[in-house]
Amino acid sequence: MSNESEVKSPKTLRHIKLVASVAALALAGIVALGISSRVHAKQKLTSWTNEQAIPTVVTVSPKPIGSSQPLVLPGTLAAEVNAPIYARVPGYLHAWYADIGTHVKAGQLLGEIDTPDLDQQLQQARGDLQNSIANQKLAAVTAQRWTRMLGQGSVSQQDTDEKTSDLTAKQAIVDANQANVRRLEALESFKKLVAPFDGIVTARNTDVGQLINVGSGSNQALFTVSDAHKLRVYVSAPQVDAAAIQSGLAATITVPERPGMTFKAKMVDTSNAITPSSGTLLVQLTVDNSAGLLFPGEYTAVHLALPGDTNTVTIPASSLIFRQDGLQVAVVGKDDRAQLRSVTISTDLGSTVQISSGLRPDDKVINNPPDSLVQGDLVRLATIPRARESSHG
Repeated sequence: MSNESEVKSPKTLRHIKLVASVAALALAGIVALGISSRVHAKQKLTSWTNEQAIPTVVTVSPKPIGSSQPLVLPGTLAAEVNAPIYARVPGYLHAWYADIGTHVKAGQLLGEIDTPDLDQQLQQARGDLQNSIANQKLAAVTAQRWTRMLGQGSVSQQDTDEKTSDLTAKQAIVDANQANVRRLEALESFKKLVAPFDGIVTARNTDVGQLINVGSGSNQALFTVSDAHKLRVYVSAPQVDAAAIQSGLAATITVPERPGMTFKAKMVDTSNAITPSSGTLLVQLTVDNSAGLLFPGEYTAVHLALPGDTNTVTIPASSLIFRQDGLQVAVVGKDDRAQLRSVTISTDLGSTVQISSGLRPDDKVINNPPDSLVQGDLVRLATIPRARESSHG
């Protein structure tokens, strides 16, 4: 029996070693499989993280402004001819004959002023004139008599010269008194306030019995007459558009009280100077108002069609990037990598801006770019559902 045990013992040992080897191999396989699984998971996590790090962006296409560029500016309407009428003589208003809204003709009486002081001055001036005329006639007769007596040798030359000089002085007094009378008669004519041209009374700032003072100054105009058949439109255009505003520009105006109606306007000229306080150019246009639908003094929207620049495009203002390198936009290249472009704004329209350099119409501009976006970053283009595309088409 002992011999059989001795013979089987080595076999048992080999069996045990085999089992142990198999177990070791299995354990090694399990470990290797676990490590491989963890490495694969880590690689997958890294890849997912990298994918998530790529920003998803929405792009817009720059829009060319075309051959004409619309520009809308606020304007003010004014009568082509507007005449405030002030008093030239002091007194009290005797009567008025035209109220606001009255259509008047040139020379039509608007009001009359009582001028008792002026009337007395004129009466006195006429009396002074008559007195000076009488003195001049007497001096003329005296000078003629002394001239004849000088010829007879009965008076001296000096006495004759004195009489002749007195005649000249008396004639000068007559001339002065005549001028004073004409001046006061001219002032008397200003007692009647008349319309200077055909138009409409747009203001009456006086009433019967009111004390009337002379001149404009701080005094209020008694009447205002306006010719509103043709209106002037005054617009302050930004300095950046000053070079494009020239004679012959097409323009239309709209007013709030006439919704849906447009009125053609014709550009007259500009001030050819920039106002320092506002940095704008004053532009004057005219519009026909024979129908009377527009009113002087009201505000209006002026629509100008400026010549367009084929190199200028329009993009949303939200596409702009403000950094230390200056004003830029981000463009998606063919390899889906961001390219930063320096651009120049020609006109700021609020929600949109016009870019004069740095972009082309076929560029894909990133709207609302991430703050961390830099040159060469990989980006992912957002997909827009078809329903949304059709709704915005």
